[in-house]
Amino acid sequence: MLFRENEKVCLFIDGANLYSASRNLGFDVDYRNLLAFFRKHCNVVRAYYYSAVLDTEEYSPLKPLTDWLAYNGFFLVTKNAREFTDQNGRRRIKGSMDIELAVDMMEIAPHIDHAVLFSGDADLRRLVESVQKQGVRVTVISSVKTNPPMIGDELRRQADQFLDLVDIAPEFTRRSGDNTVQNDIPNPVIPFTE
Repeated sequence: MLFRENEKVCLFIDGANLYSASRNLGFDVDYRNLLAFFRKHCNVVRAYYYSAVLDTEEYSPLKPLTDWLAYNGFFLVTKNAREFTDQNGRRRIKGSMDIELAVDMMEIAPHIDHAVLFSGDADLRRLVESVQKQGVRVTVISSVKTNPPMIGDELRRQADQFLDLVDIAPEFTRRSGDNTVQNDIPNPVIPFTE
Protein backbone atom coordinates (compact mmCIF):
# COMPACT_ATOMS: atom_id res chain seq x y z
CA MET A 1 0.00 0.00 0.00
CA LEU A 2 1.23 3.43 -0.86
CA PHE A 3 0.22 5.73 1.98
CA ARG A 4 2.44 8.37 3.53
CA GLU A 5 2.20 9.16 7.24
CA ASN A 6 2.11 12.92 6.73
CA GLU A 7 -0.35 13.09 3.81
CA LYS A 8 -3.87 14.32 4.47
CA VAL A 9 -6.30 11.55 3.52
CA CYS A 10 -10.08 11.48 3.22
CA LEU A 11 -12.10 8.25 3.07
CA PHE A 12 -15.23 8.09 0.91
CA ILE A 13 -17.28 4.96 1.66
CA ASP A 14 -20.18 4.06 -0.61
CA GLY A 15 -22.05 2.13 2.09
CA ALA A 16 -24.26 0.02 -0.18
CA ASN A 17 -21.33 -0.84 -2.45
CA LEU A 18 -19.02 -1.84 0.42
CA TYR A 19 -21.79 -3.85 2.05
CA SER A 20 -22.48 -5.75 -1.21
CA ALA A 21 -18.80 -6.45 -1.82
CA SER A 22 -18.11 -7.64 1.73
CA ARG A 23 -21.22 -9.85 1.72
CA ASN A 24 -20.23 -11.31 -1.63
CA LEU A 25 -16.79 -12.06 -0.16
CA GLY A 26 -18.28 -13.57 3.02
CA PHE A 27 -17.29 -11.15 5.80
CA ASP A 28 -18.60 -8.22 7.84
CA VAL A 29 -16.77 -4.92 8.10
CA ASP A 30 -15.72 -3.72 11.55
CA TYR A 31 -15.83 0.05 10.99
CA ARG A 32 -13.88 0.83 14.16
CA ASN A 33 -11.00 -1.32 12.91
CA LEU A 34 -11.32 0.08 9.39
CA LEU A 35 -10.83 3.63 10.66
CA ALA A 36 -8.00 2.55 12.98
CA PHE A 37 -6.29 0.75 10.09
CA PHE A 38 -6.17 3.89 7.95
CA ARG A 39 -5.23 6.13 10.88
CA LYS A 40 -2.26 3.84 11.49
CA HIS A 41 -1.00 4.36 7.91
CA CYS A 42 -1.82 8.02 7.26
CA ASN A 43 -3.38 11.23 8.57
CA VAL A 44 -7.14 10.72 8.09
CA VAL A 45 -8.76 14.15 8.13
CA ARG A 46 -12.29 12.91 7.45
CA ALA A 47 -14.14 9.65 6.84
CA TYR A 48 -17.42 9.97 4.93
CA TYR A 49 -20.02 7.19 4.89
CA TYR A 50 -22.82 7.43 2.30
CA SER A 51 -26.14 5.64 2.59
CA ALA A 52 -29.66 6.05 1.26
CA VAL A 53 -32.38 5.16 3.77
CA LEU A 54 -36.06 4.38 3.40
CA ASP A 55 -38.17 6.98 5.16
CA THR A 56 -41.32 4.86 4.90
CA GLU A 57 -40.22 2.35 7.51
CA GLU A 58 -40.63 3.05 11.22
CA TYR A 59 -37.47 1.09 11.94
CA SER A 60 -34.62 0.61 9.53
CA PRO A 61 -32.05 -2.15 10.09
CA LEU A 62 -29.51 0.42 8.89
CA LYS A 63 -30.28 2.83 11.77
CA PRO A 64 -28.05 1.25 14.47
CA LEU A 65 -25.11 1.24 12.07
CA THR A 66 -25.58 4.82 10.92
CA ASP A 67 -26.03 6.01 14.52
CA TRP A 68 -22.86 4.20 15.59
CA LEU A 69 -20.87 5.63 12.66
CA ALA A 70 -22.06 9.19 13.38
CA TYR A 71 -20.83 8.95 16.99
CA ASN A 72 -17.53 7.21 16.21
CA GLY A 73 -15.55 9.36 13.82
CA PHE A 74 -17.49 9.07 10.55
CA PHE A 75 -19.21 11.93 8.77
CA LEU A 76 -22.55 10.43 7.78
CA VAL A 77 -24.24 11.51 4.54
CA THR A 78 -27.74 10.14 3.97
CA LYS A 79 -30.74 10.83 1.81
CA ASN A 80 -34.16 9.31 1.43
CA ALA A 81 -34.39 6.37 -0.93
CA ARG A 82 -37.23 6.15 -3.41
CA GLU A 83 -39.46 3.08 -3.66
CA PHE A 84 -41.02 2.08 -6.98
CA THR A 85 -42.47 -0.91 -8.82
CA ASP A 86 -40.60 -2.14 -11.90
CA GLN A 87 -42.16 -3.36 -15.16
CA ASN A 88 -42.37 -6.91 -13.73
CA GLY A 89 -44.35 -5.73 -10.70
CA ARG A 90 -41.45 -6.19 -8.28
CA ARG A 91 -40.83 -3.69 -5.49
CA ARG A 92 -37.53 -1.85 -6.07
CA ILE A 93 -35.67 0.81 -4.18
CA LYS A 94 -33.51 3.49 -5.76
CA GLY A 95 -31.00 5.31 -3.65
CA SER A 96 -27.78 6.23 -5.44
CA MET A 97 -25.38 8.44 -3.46
CA ASP A 98 -23.04 9.19 -6.39
CA ILE A 99 -23.84 12.91 -6.59
CA GLU A 100 -23.40 13.47 -2.85
CA LEU A 101 -20.09 11.63 -2.90
CA ALA A 102 -18.89 13.55 -5.97
CA VAL A 103 -19.77 16.96 -4.50
CA ASP A 104 -18.00 16.19 -1.22
CA MET A 105 -14.89 14.86 -2.96
CA MET A 106 -14.68 17.90 -5.25
CA GLU A 107 -15.16 20.31 -2.34
CA ILE A 108 -12.49 18.76 -0.12
CA ALA A 109 -9.97 18.00 -2.89
CA PRO A 110 -8.03 21.30 -2.48
CA HIS A 111 -7.47 20.44 1.20
CA ILE A 112 -6.24 16.82 0.94
CA ASP A 113 -3.40 14.90 -0.64
CA HIS A 114 -5.07 11.51 -1.07
CA ALA A 115 -8.67 10.32 -1.50
CA VAL A 116 -9.60 6.72 -0.70
CA LEU A 117 -12.78 5.63 -2.48
CA PHE A 118 -14.60 2.50 -1.33
CA SER A 119 -16.69 1.82 -4.42
CA GLY A 120 -16.52 -0.07 -7.66
CA ASP A 121 -19.03 2.11 -9.49
CA ALA A 122 -17.54 2.88 -12.92
CA ASP A 123 -19.73 6.01 -13.07
CA LEU A 124 -17.25 7.58 -10.64
CA ARG A 125 -14.34 7.33 -13.08
CA ARG A 126 -14.73 10.91 -14.31
CA LEU A 127 -14.83 12.17 -10.71
CA VAL A 128 -11.56 10.38 -9.96
CA GLU A 129 -9.97 11.89 -13.06
CA SER A 130 -11.09 15.39 -12.09
CA VAL A 131 -9.75 15.08 -8.54
CA GLN A 132 -6.44 13.74 -9.88
CA LYS A 133 -6.13 16.85 -12.07
CA GLN A 134 -6.23 18.86 -8.83
CA GLY A 135 -3.16 16.98 -7.59
CA VAL A 136 -4.94 14.48 -5.36
CA ARG A 137 -3.88 10.84 -5.46
CA VAL A 138 -6.82 8.43 -5.53
CA THR A 139 -6.92 4.89 -4.18
CA VAL A 140 -9.95 2.80 -5.10
CA ILE A 141 -10.93 -0.13 -2.90
CA SER A 142 -13.31 -2.76 -4.25
CA SER A 143 -12.93 -6.30 -5.56
CA VAL A 144 -12.17 -8.17 -8.75
CA LYS A 145 -12.40 -11.46 -6.86
CA THR A 146 -16.20 -11.48 -6.66
CA ASN A 147 -18.34 -13.03 -9.35
CA PRO A 148 -19.03 -10.80 -11.21
CA PRO A 149 -16.28 -8.34 -10.23
CA MET A 150 -17.59 -5.48 -8.07
CA ILE A 151 -15.37 -2.89 -9.76
CA GLY A 152 -15.74 -1.37 -13.18
CA ASP A 153 -12.61 -1.78 -15.26
CA GLU A 154 -12.60 1.93 -16.23
CA LEU A 155 -12.53 3.01 -12.58
CA ARG A 156 -9.80 0.54 -11.67
CA ARG A 157 -7.59 1.78 -14.54
CA GLN A 158 -8.19 5.45 -13.62
CA ALA A 159 -7.15 5.05 -9.98
CA ASP A 160 -3.59 5.81 -8.92
CA GLN A 161 -3.78 2.68 -6.81
CA PHE A 162 -6.32 -0.15 -6.67
CA LEU A 163 -6.59 -2.29 -3.56
CA ASP A 164 -8.65 -5.44 -3.60
CA LEU A 165 -10.90 -5.62 -0.56
CA VAL A 166 -9.90 -9.26 -0.08
CA ASP A 167 -6.25 -8.30 0.42
CA ILE A 168 -6.84 -5.77 3.20
CA ALA A 169 -10.04 -7.18 4.75
CA PRO A 170 -8.23 -9.14 7.50
CA GLU A 171 -7.31 -5.74 8.99
CA PHE A 172 -10.94 -4.79 9.59
CA THR A 173 -13.05 -7.93 9.35
CA ARG A 174 -15.43 -8.40 12.23
CA ARG A 175 -14.34 -11.51 14.06
CA SER A 176 -16.51 -13.91 16.05
CA GLY A 177 -16.08 -13.47 19.77
CA ASP A 178 -15.28 -9.78 19.35
CA ASN A 179 -17.23 -8.09 22.13
CA THR A 180 -16.85 -4.51 20.97
CA VAL A 181 -19.84 -2.20 21.06
CA GLN A 182 -20.07 -2.34 17.29
CA ASN A 183 -20.51 -6.10 17.43
CA ASP A 184 -24.02 -5.42 18.81
CA ILE A 185 -24.98 -3.64 15.61
CA PRO A 186 -27.12 -5.88 13.40
CA ASN A 187 -26.01 -6.41 9.84
CA PRO A 188 -28.10 -4.09 7.70
CA VAL A 189 -30.19 -5.37 4.85
CA ILE A 190 -29.49 -2.99 1.99
CA PRO A 191 -31.92 -3.71 -0.86
CA PHE A 192 -30.86 -0.80 -3.08
CA THR A 193 -30.54 -1.11 -6.81
CA GLU A 194 -28.76 1.37 -9.00
